[in-house]
Amino acid sequence: MTTATTDLDAKGKAARAAARKLARLSSSVKDQALFNIADALKTQEEKILAANAKDIQAGKDRGLSEALLDRLMLNASRLESMAEDVRSVAALPDPIGETFEQRIMPNGLQVGRRRVPLGVIGAIYESRPNVTVDISVLCLKSGNAVILRGGSEAIHSNTVLARVVRDSIAGAGVPQDAVQFIDSPDRALVERMLSMKEYIDLMIPRGGADLIRYVGENARMPVITGGIGVCHTYVDKDANVENAVAIAYNAKVQRPTVCNALDTLLVHSEIAPRYLPAIAQEWTKAGVEMHCDSRALSILGPSEAFNLKPATEDDWGMEFLSLTAAVKVVDSLDEALEHIERYGSGHSEAIITENYSKAMRFLDDVDAAAVFVNASTRFTDGSQFGLGAEVAISTNKMHARGPMGLRELTSYKWTVLGNGQVRS
Repeated sequence: MTTATTDLDAKGKAARAAARKLARLSSSVKDQALFNIADALKTQEEKILAANAKDIQAGKDRGLSEALLDRLMLNASRLESMAEDVRSVAALPDPIGETFEQRIMPNGLQVGRRRVPLGVIGAIYESRPNVTVDISVLCLKSGNAVILRGGSEAIHSNTVLARVVRDSIAGAGVPQDAVQFIDSPDRALVERMLSMKEYIDLMIPRGGADLIRYVGENARMPVITGGIGVCHTYVDKDANVENAVAIAYNAKVQRPTVCNALDTLLVHSEIAPRYLPAIAQEWTKAGVEMHCDSRALSILGPSEAFNLKPATEDDWGMEFLSLTAAVKVVDSLDEALEHIERYGSGHSEAIITENYSKAMRFLDDVDAAAVFVNASTRFTDGSQFGLGAEVAISTNKMHARGPMGLRELTSYKWTVLGNGQVRS
């Protein structure tokens, strides 16, 4: 056993011990720890951004794409947004100890359920250093310890952020060991981490499809899979064109490198001649490359005014994570639903229509973690859904689905109160 592996086992033991203490802490202590973290993100800004600059330069030297560099980059504005999310989590009700579904049985037993922490959460993630803070604060507020393993591309940023979190919570009386960070880029540690079922109760991977698939196939503890977002927006023939342009523009352009950004635009054939030139004009201003099927090309091209390419089969079902969108003309809501069923990843899907019946059918028939009517898929986000932040966006159907906040990091125990009952 290597020194690094031995150290990882020690972190697992420490996290398990800290989880038992954390589960008994009051809400006020946990909230103070979170406020300390939010404040430290500002007071330690210079140190955090200096570490992040090292990661950005290393990423450029390694030839990382602009999409990955954008995910990796921190600035004062993003740090402030992170701090606000931390404060939002602190302001949320503490789920631990909540009793629900309490009832009195015919024999007089009082039976109910009480929320409890899961225990120790393992998180393996890539690129985005804000995840270090998001997962830490949600785990702490929900009474869980966490073991963090970020990607090598963000090693400097994550190391500093983890230190900020650990120092901040210690100042509030929360055990430092409740947050563990693996500061070695040794990939063998991932394999070991996935085998640590005696210490880790739930594993959460966040990153590309390869990482999520690898964790799902090799972990010996339950895994939350998801985060791969092949997101569609369907513009129905009864859509308001102005709204449809604004929504599709936002869904693709506002931040194209994230999992809830638009990947494929489906447009009804009756509205396509009016709608496609309008959205193409706006997307072109933002530098969007449109991979169009033959029907969309016949409406938009040949034209040097737009950045057009013929779509291939690989474009359907592609998570682009860039200023690229696939475009397809369909003849009905049924055809749009069939396309989404075939190529979607179960993440976020949207319809734009003024027809109430079609909107309700879309909500009923689309099988995804989040389904939207007349709104951008960019809203699939823990903070936007009122969760403060998220540890992941799950496309599972068991335990949790969609953005995972505090309650999704809890389990429950049955509580039974009697006065001498025995079973006959």
